[in-house]
Amino acid sequence: MIIITGGAGFIGSNLAAKLQEEGITDIVICDMLGKDNKWKNFAKRELKDIVRPDALFEYMNGYKDKIDAIFHLGAVSSTTEYDADLVVNANFVFSRNLWKWAANNDVPLFYASSYATYGDGSAGFEDDDTPEGLEKLLPLNPFGWSKHLFDRRIARIAQDKTEKMPPQWAGLKFFNAYGPNEYHMGSQQSVVSTLYPQITVGASAKLFKSYNPEYKDGEQKRDFVYVRDIVDVLYWFYKEKPKSGIYNIGTGEARSFNDLANAIFGAVKMEPKISYIDMPDTLRDKYQYITEASNAKLKAAGYDKPFTSLEDGVKDYIDNYLSQKDQYR
Repeated sequence: MIIITGGAGFIGSNLAAKLQEEGITDIVICDMLGKDNKWKNFAKRELKDIVRPDALFEYMNGYKDKIDAIFHLGAVSSTTEYDADLVVNANFVFSRNLWKWAANNDVPLFYASSYATYGDGSAGFEDDDTPEGLEKLLPLNPFGWSKHLFDRRIARIAQDKTEKMPPQWAGLKFFNAYGPNEYHMGSQQSVVSTLYPQITVGASAKLFKSYNPEYKDGEQKRDFVYVRDIVDVLYWFYKEKPKSGIYNIGTGEARSFNDLANAIFGAVKMEPKISYIDMPDTLRDKYQYITEASNAKLKAAGYDKPFTSLEDGVKDYIDNYLSQKDQYR
């Protein structure tokens, strides 16, 4: 049995699809569905159970000897959420309790960290999992800080051996993901799914202006990673059991928003038309001008599957999902 917290979400539902493709059907989703169409993210899946977060520990206590792994992907993931109490309770307190349960019951735990832990990138993007290395990072928002706080706690435990640990664990710093099943995320959707409907009705692709003299408008850069690649890595961790630690999950190549917009225009066979709009004042001092994963550590651990190029990923996403009546994986 595999538990996926946040299993109705973007990455969680794609992981459930990957597991089912690999013949695994004992999948338990832990999530809150609400009143929108989030349920459609896993409507095609065969599931063992669906459990609310507040009932998860009671549920797991009833299946202690049958749980093969926990993928902890549930979180308050909005980078614009400033209720710090809400963020800490979901992203740190709940995660710590899940860590302790996994350790006490000898269950592997793979949890979602984030590229947001790197802040403005001035300290680099090396996935150093020592307390001293993590101390150098300064996230820009409560979400990034909460993920960083948990990374630091785990790094300290791993170094000082201050408490029991799961038999295998990994903190996975996802970079800028895009792909099917992100439609419930509102303003947190990827730029691909945001721009696609604008472009297909003839509007220009609207990108933020740059307020950093080192970057021209639209030349701000992100490590755009296709969600299919992310879940391939997650499945590899589960199957191959590499060394425990904190790992970046990104392509290792930053691409500009102009590149991304051009990839969308290319996929729909339209001439590029890009305009630049003001960035909201609330974002300007918290904006990352570049993200780029160092994935040398992941490769050294044995992962050798190439990541999908931006152009190929965007085309697959548009051709097989965004342009289809059924957009869900």
